Amino acid sequence: MTLPQSVATAQTIPAKDSVVTTDAAAAPVAPKQAESKWYDKISLRGYVQFRYNRLLETNPSFKTEYDKSVGEGGGFLIRRARLVFSGNVHDRVYLYIQPDLASTPSGSSSLHFVQLRDAYFDLSLDKEKEFRLRVGQSKIPYGFENLQSSQNRLTQDRNDALNSALPNERDLGVMFYWAPAHIRKRFSELANSRLKGSGDYGVFGLGIYNGQTANRAEANNSQHVVARVTYPFALKNGQIIEPSLQAYTGTYTVTADQLSSTAIKGGDFKDQRVAASLVMYPQPFGFQAEYNVGEGPEFDPATNTIQTKDLHGGYAQAMYLVSIGKHHLVPFVKAQFYEGGKKTETDARFSKVYETEIGVEWQPLPNFELATQYTISDRTNRDGKALNNRQNGQMLRIQAQFNF
Repeated sequence: MTLPQSVATAQTIPAKDSVVTTDAAAAPVAPKQAESKWYDKISLRGYVQFRYNRLLETNPSFKTEYDKSVGEGGGFLIRRARLVFSGNVHDRVYLYIQPDLASTPSGSSSLHFVQLRDAYFDLSLDKEKEFRLRVGQSKIPYGFENLQSSQNRLTQDRNDALNSALPNERDLGVMFYWAPAHIRKRFSELANSRLKGSGDYGVFGLGIYNGQTANRAEANNSQHVVARVTYPFALKNGQIIEPSLQAYTGTYTVTADQLSSTAIKGGDFKDQRVAASLVMYPQPFGFQAEYNVGEGPEFDPATNTIQTKDLHGGYAQAMYLVSIGKHHLVPFVKAQFYEGGKKTETDARFSKVYETEIGVEWQPLPNFELATQYTISDRTNRDGKALNNRQNGQMLRIQAQFNF
């Protein structure tokens, strides 16, 4: 039977948009992979801390520099609202930017200003990433608790003794870090909400930075130099103990905006310290202790001047990790002492601190923590406005933290 010409044509000639394959075994052509962009490698995380400090307070006149909501007139406070943008934009380049959306400028009654905390990149000098240069504004490697994230720290505020060296813990500079690959992995494993690690700042760190602290312009012609050595030893029973030694030296300038009156002179002052740290991670019992000595600018009430004087102080903290199902509880007790100047405060004020904190942190969910602590504090401050301001106070402090 012979088909009509029109039908034969329709069966043998393919449609205009169809694909003709002459070889039945030929593989289909894979679509071209889109080129990866650097911004595809950036991740976003963060946390928010919400506080109330006035339960069971014994002295409404008791005030602190580290938390503006303590004492008379204080109320609820968003202490931190951090966003972290980070990622490997290249196999050897790591980017880290962290703004805080809830900063409170010193001396201001206004809240929740945006302020830059970190903005740096790590340049790996080898394929294993054991040798790194960190360039930008970042934490200065001085003190374990200074390096520990507020997201992991048990107590609501850092100790005065070491934090007075670096309020806000950061500055502009260039750091060199070295650590073997297996120790970098250990640092990463320790930096979680239960073990309370400080993060990866190398086994050895060496750096140069401005010295006027974070978000303040350099005010003299010399930079600070810092060095740190630490090592997390793993014991046979699984416990990890990390001892550290760190030191810095430089010149700090007490600038005109820090002075309470024109009668008090600022200027350049020697600023140097050395500190020792010992940390035993909570598995389940944990312990932290740090102590530093040095010299720096300090207000002298007898002469109404700022002078270079000795300083010293530290803290000790014990904690215990209890896990009940998916709930994690960490009761803790911390005692601190500090005597010396606070270089970034008004007139580099003299400060003498005795403080004890007893509390517990409860984490029922990975994205939520509730911390309560009872604080017993005795603080004496001396500057050009108050030659002998001593305050005693006790209070129950509560903080809710949301992680995302």
